[in-house]
Amino acid sequence: MWHYQAPLREMRFVIERVLQAPASWAHCRPFAELDTDTAAAVLDEAARFASQVLQPLNAVGDLQGCTLAADGSVRTPAGYREAYQAFVAGGWPALPCDPAWGGQGLPLLVDAAVREMLSACNHGWTMYPDLLHGAYETLKAHGSEALKARYLAKIASGEWLAAMALTEPQAGSDLGLLRTRAEPQADGSLRISGSKIFISGGEHDLSDNIVHLVLCRLPGAPPGTKGLSLALVPKVLPDGSRNTMACDGVEKKMGIKGSATCSMRYEGATGWLVGEPQRGLAAMFLMMNSARLHVGLQGLGHQEMATQNALRHAFERHQGRAAAPAAGGAVPAAEADPIAAHPAMRHALLRLQACTEAQRVIAYRAALCIDEAAHHADAARRARAAGQAALLTPVVKALLTQQGFQSASAALQVFGGFGYVHDYGIEQTVRDARIAMIYEGTNEIQAIDLLVRKVIGQGGAPLWDLLGDLRAEADACDARPGLADFAEALRAQCDTARQATEALIAGAAGDPQWPLRAADAYLAGLALTLQAWAWAASARAALAEPDTAWAARKIERMRYGLQWVLPEAALHWQRAATRALALPQAAAAG
Repeated sequence: MWHYQAPLREMRFVIERVLQAPASWAHCRPFAELDTDTAAAVLDEAARFASQVLQPLNAVGDLQGCTLAADGSVRTPAGYREAYQAFVAGGWPALPCDPAWGGQGLPLLVDAAVREMLSACNHGWTMYPDLLHGAYETLKAHGSEALKARYLAKIASGEWLAAMALTEPQAGSDLGLLRTRAEPQADGSLRISGSKIFISGGEHDLSDNIVHLVLCRLPGAPPGTKGLSLALVPKVLPDGSRNTMACDGVEKKMGIKGSATCSMRYEGATGWLVGEPQRGLAAMFLMMNSARLHVGLQGLGHQEMATQNALRHAFERHQGRAAAPAAGGAVPAAEADPIAAHPAMRHALLRLQACTEAQRVIAYRAALCIDEAAHHADAARRARAAGQAALLTPVVKALLTQQGFQSASAALQVFGGFGYVHDYGIEQTVRDARIAMIYEGTNEIQAIDLLVRKVIGQGGAPLWDLLGDLRAEADACDARPGLADFAEALRAQCDTARQATEALIAGAAGDPQWPLRAADAYLAGLALTLQAWAWAASARAALAEPDTAWAARKIERMRYGLQWVLPEAALHWQRAATRALALPQAAAAG
């Protein structure tokens, strides 16, 4: 009933045709020798692992969940440990890591496609390795030579897993309220004391060691986020003894039940400073930004899984006639049409496809920008890519996770009553997808980060750069027959986005609350503008496909997005650009 077929053709189309990533790789020293056949072979193997190893464990993990033993150890669902051992043996954690630390040195873009497949097949299991790359980047950039020598290769290989310990009971998104203490010791180590909650993979049985990156306060540190430092706190110390940290509980959750979400207690646990004192949040942002891209890919994976299973069901399920019989009355079952032929279902299925395919393009572009920012030979190209990566990251996180949940819910509707039954799979996807809108910075925080920090805080410069690229795509579509409507719509979106942004930049000084009121609408408007670009770029790239039937279907889906989904952008841009819209205080209950 529930099946996954990795969208390898779509992935290669985006990577090779739409983004033309191989041309970029040729100018990035670590990837200069990478060819499309090698990248495709990696994706083929990842598809097999995801569909044959992880997907069969998905429902198992949901039903079993994680178990906390009396001694504080956590047992993951049946098959999880064996799957993780196979994952490490296959070299998958090291895919985008530097060969100097045992990595394979492949682009983050290739890793992003792999992450999409893993998340589609088993979100709960994928939570464990999803933090590895961010931990690797944080330690690589900010760790001392001694810490890197001791931990970095183990993290890169996946032999040791990592956890990110930020949240405390009194401090959710407001990290300035953190109380966990770090006391310096004579030997240069720290003693970490405090409690953390919602720690994904804080304790489990998949790896022999778990490296915690813990936000904490040194003595005399100022209040707020400026006083935070970052410490590396391993579950097992270098001498082989167990550190003084414990799991006090595993949350009983709505979804991703195979992921151990732990309450952790640090009782004078031994740790070491990562980066400079009171610069912990800056160091942690490397881990958080990596995690935000991965969370967006979780949403994309859920969309893909929900979409292809809804399509399969809609073509197998026969009910009524798409057009009413001339004489009226009931339709014999043998003459009934598949529900995919009914206009209401066609709307649902086409929207699922158009949005999923567009958002894959946006997410993969963000990954490509991160690759170019780190490795492109041209310094100007690196700077440009870094600005666009920073701009795209909050959009990818918020857009793809919101659509991951909403698309799963829309797909459940295609199943009708069957969708509400556990055996059909889609109800688990709905539950699993919901958390991604909350963790790694709620989607509301992503909207504020986008508008206040990345757009207004930069005077609009990265956005003008991005809109220039989008306009270039409109010009390219104008030059191709049959794509004038894509060019016109995309150019209009760029104009509207610029006008709204200029109004917000000009008005923010006189009304600092305006950007906060407008942030959610602004992100939604920009997300649809980016989807307009993705639909246009995909339609243009499809014209070069030798399989003309496949290309025609692709362009039809892209045009559906343009005609039926994009008009929603007008409402979001109107809300974002209208300063006078009131936002009264919410009334207390009762």
